[in-house]
Amino acid sequence: MVELDYKELVKATGSFSPSRLLGKGSHGSVYKGTLEENKLVAIKKSSVGSDHVSIDNSKKLENEICVLSSLRESPYVINFLGTSHDDDHYSTFKEKNRLLVMEYMPCGSLHDLLHVDATPPSWPKRVEIAIQIARAIQFLHEGKPLVIHRDIKSANVLFDLNWKAKLADFGLAVLRVDSSSSPDHETQPAGTIGYLDPCYTTPSKLSTKNDVFSYGVVLLEIVSCQKAIDVSRRPASIVDWAVPLIEKQRLMEICDARIALPTFMEGTIKHLLYVASRCVSCKEENRPSISEIVMGMDKNCLVGRVKIPSWTSLMRSVMLMRRPRKFLKQWQEEKCDNLHSKISKGKVYLWEILANITQN
Repeated sequence: MVELDYKELVKATGSFSPSRLLGKGSHGSVYKGTLEENKLVAIKKSSVGSDHVSIDNSKKLENEICVLSSLRESPYVINFLGTSHDDDHYSTFKEKNRLLVMEYMPCGSLHDLLHVDATPPSWPKRVEIAIQIARAIQFLHEGKPLVIHRDIKSANVLFDLNWKAKLADFGLAVLRVDSSSSPDHETQPAGTIGYLDPCYTTPSKLSTKNDVFSYGVVLLEIVSCQKAIDVSRRPASIVDWAVPLIEKQRLMEICDARIALPTFMEGTIKHLLYVASRCVSCKEENRPSISEIVMGMDKNCLVGRVKIPSWTSLMRSVMLMRRPRKFLKQWQEEKCDNLHSKISKGKVYLWEILANITQN
């Protein structure tokens, strides 16, 4: 575990200046910090309240540090950079002065993208985000130790500089040596209302299927741009609102009406909605595992290895029909090179190919 200098971290945040505040979570506040050579980081400190609340928040921060430091690096989970404590108060106030340092995620949260930003995300972007979150959960569930996040929600999905989604906030996460190990009976059910699995009522009910339920809620949120709980809606729960519509095949009523759904995306979005309905099933045994979800998305949202010349010829022909020739060279440099790179790795999103064609 990397130990950083506490005073340097305080200085990096301007003594935790309100102007550096990035957000507040369930157990702590996150600040933007600037280290040497202008390196930007996110620094979390536990929230202060009554003695009981402070101790509880401190324990959650310690738990988050423990979980993140146990994980290997992943492109789908926020990177842990180090931790620190105040040496001057170490013996008495260690918990209250612990700091967690993570990578800085400058593009905000999925919650803000869906519910705050004026411009809604494109449908291809929504599918990309859904897949990235699924792979983050797969990374946790198939890792050693296995991790159950317990607080998967749109506010805990953050975007890096390249708008790649990463899962964050591990304060409620639970570590297991393997999937068959018994749960910690002192770990009481926890999560966020609207995303919390209704089956998770006792410590013994803790399982990876709790995260799968929460993921299903996030999928519904991504497709509809409706909040998980909205008291102005009847019913208020997104699950209770959307699932009956899915069962009646009224899928388009769920889709975000602010942006037209392209024909070539309809099958993919329908697949996401069917996956979501299975994830939020009231019967745990009917919910898919996260690996099954990822495999299904690979099958329904991807095409296999293709020959570069064939696709290049197709896109060049379409471009010549849609745009004057002078734009072709610029398109080839900016779009085709990127697409070739993805194709060379063995897989490419079908909707990425079509989106590149229709947007140019």
